[in-house]
Amino acid sequence: MLLSPLPARSATCCAPERRNTDCHCKTLRRDDLMAALTAQLGADLCGELLSQRPHLFSETAVFVSADQLATMRQSVRAIEAAIALPVFRDAALRRAGLAETTDDRTRGAFMGYDFHLTPAGPRLIEVNTNAGGAFLNAVLADAQRSCCCAPSTPATSFSADVVRMFRAEHAAIAGDRPLRRVAIVDDAPAQQYLYPEFLLAQRMLAEAGIEAVITAPEALRWSDGALTLDGAPIDLVYNRLVDFSLAEPHHAALRAAYESGSVTVTPNPRHHALYADKRNLVLLSDAAWLHAAGLTAEQVAALEAVPQTVAVTTENAATLWETRKNWFFKPATGYGSKAVYRGDKITRGTWNDVVAGTYVAQEIAPPSERTVVVDGVPLARKVDVRLYTYGGDVLLAAARIYQGQTTNFRTPGGGFAPVFVA
Repeated sequence: MLLSPLPARSATCCAPERRNTDCHCKTLRRDDLMAALTAQLGADLCGELLSQRPHLFSETAVFVSADQLATMRQSVRAIEAAIALPVFRDAALRRAGLAETTDDRTRGAFMGYDFHLTPAGPRLIEVNTNAGGAFLNAVLADAQRSCCCAPSTPATSFSADVVRMFRAEHAAIAGDRPLRRVAIVDDAPAQQYLYPEFLLAQRMLAEAGIEAVITAPEALRWSDGALTLDGAPIDLVYNRLVDFSLAEPHHAALRAAYESGSVTVTPNPRHHALYADKRNLVLLSDAAWLHAAGLTAEQVAALEAVPQTVAVTTENAATLWETRKNWFFKPATGYGSKAVYRGDKITRGTWNDVVAGTYVAQEIAPPSERTVVVDGVPLARKVDVRLYTYGGDVLLAAARIYQGQTTNFRTPGGGFAPVFVA
């Protein structure tokens, strides 16, 4: 990934926060984006992608400072260090019913670390194990022009890094056996909002000599120690399902393949339990626990980026209700902002459901803003920044611009946006 610090520039340059407010440049070269997507998806699908998803891509870049990016990277590395601790792994896996699972060879493809950029520094909002958008954001990054304040930062090494990632995940299970066939798996994949990036992933792997097929999980077969699709073996599953434990009946073949330890499934239930279960944030935001568990002082300091998080229980429910304006309430194994509630908007009836469910309360870390111009009018939109990672290394940084309580792709002027590092 290429994210170069900004060289010395004129006096018109300023802090990223100011640039995000004052810079109204539209950096997207839409013709270049259309050409790239057409070359990879075909004209018909490219046109359908953009016509049915008018707010998928923003025309505006988001600025972050080199220090902010460094802080986010340090937080990612500290989380990796925490997850490596036996006491953390035991707690997370036992909670997920995976305490007897011993396979820890794979590292999980495309982890996504989501941050808000606050005045106190970046704050980690959550970690996702099947973070979507990386392939689309790589194409978007390559279709930018420099603006008045910063140069564009194309994703020059993204393709090679992704292929290495999948080969490394496969080798962790299969050793020297070549990676020949990958299945990109999701429920009803052609109906998914981000289906076009499955096609981008398929093409990228094909260019590296790896066959890739896009399939629903029920089309897979597990028999005689082999996972197959249409009679041909599958070496690796790039798993985009949101059934994180693979517990649903029509995921049985994939679950059996994963449990066999002979087929690479990435990300998988173990990765979700260790990284994305939001109850992990309770430990990651507890400095005393982290010190006692064995992290260094520097690592604990890096995890100050994790807002205070507590499990919602009947014992603390009254206190959390009284202080609800300070908290976001999130289901422990939720995804995509589903059933997430901001405390100052929650009703008593919904609160009863939260207490009865499995929720965490996370201290609110307000997102930063980016000014976008819509129909000639400057408008303030919210921003979050996602680091796509593998094994703690950043593959790509991207932003999402949105309006409302949580990220979405329904905001005029919003959508995925490239990150320019100042």
